Amino acid sequence: LDPSGKPMLSSEQRVYDVVLKQAAMVKPKSKNLDKPEIVSPITILNQAYERCGEICAEYAKTFYLGTLLMTQERRKAIWAIYVWCRRTDELVDGPNASHITPTALDRWEQRLEDLFQGRPYDMLDAALSDTVSKFPVDIQPFRDMIEGMRMDLRKSRYKNFDELYLYCYYVAGTVGLMSVPVMGIAMDSQATTESVYGAALALGIANQLTNILRDVGEDASRGRIYLPQDELVQAGLSDEDIFCGKVTDRWRSFMKGQIRRARKFFDEAERGVIELDKASRWPVWASLILYRKILDAIEANEYDNFTKRAYVGKMKKLLSLPVAYTQALV
Repeated sequence: LDPSGKPMLSSEQRVYDVVLKQAAMVKPKSKNLDKPEIVSPITILNQAYERCGEICAEYAKTFYLGTLLMTQERRKAIWAIYVWCRRTDELVDGPNASHITPTALDRWEQRLEDLFQGRPYDMLDAALSDTVSKFPVDIQPFRDMIEGMRMDLRKSRYKNFDELYLYCYYVAGTVGLMSVPVMGIAMDSQATTESVYGAALALGIANQLTNILRDVGEDASRGRIYLPQDELVQAGLSDEDIFCGKVTDRWRSFMKGQIRRARKFFDEAERGVIELDKASRWPVWASLILYRKILDAIEANEYDNFTKRAYVGKMKKLLSLPVAYTQALV
């Protein structure tokens, strides 16, 4: 029970409330008339979207290629969302991360509020401001991503998976909830809107869990452990084992369980990808396939994610693109 005597909700239950709210915003028309129109010169907006596309192409090449299949309007909107997420992430992981304070994140959140009200601060903001005026995108996932950045400033341990799940939602699951309204659901889909959003959330959780498992050694070098503490204890492991980077039978057994969990989230996500608009499926399939291969690479490295970085080579990435494209057409 919480201090007021009400039953405590799990992180999954709390996050699903956001899923339901976002799904409820979807209407037959893509236009949300309750949001203010952004009055900006077309040329400036076009330049803003073009710049977002360039950034996406530079930092997420495979995903960018997938977006080229989308309609122009959707493609530009996805670029704008990607760029905002990248800028937000760089606040705590970028070159100036050591200087970021909670106050700076508060200012970034106020800037987000202004952006949603049609008051962008710069060209890249203008692209997202225009996007959220055209699609049924709710502000809450954006706020929640900023909350994930706050969490990174104050936490370096997670006592159980419930806590870790909430973190994964904040920093990655939110991206799915931002993107589905833009990507669209197939006209012939029989799935509920809530289930499609739930699958998008699952893909974000799966991707972030995969990032965490890939980066155990790198995170440990910064004094961070993004693994459930209670499960480490149950496996007979400690923080010191991770900082020492010893690959033991206990560690391998623990990692097998963590990988199994990530794959379950990928399986859940897969059921939702097929419900997206056909033109929007390719980048999502590509992301799902490539991130699954990172888990395969961890296994191929015999669970040594302390000294070996699990990655998908360029050739494997290229070979995955036609596979993802074929899946998108089915």
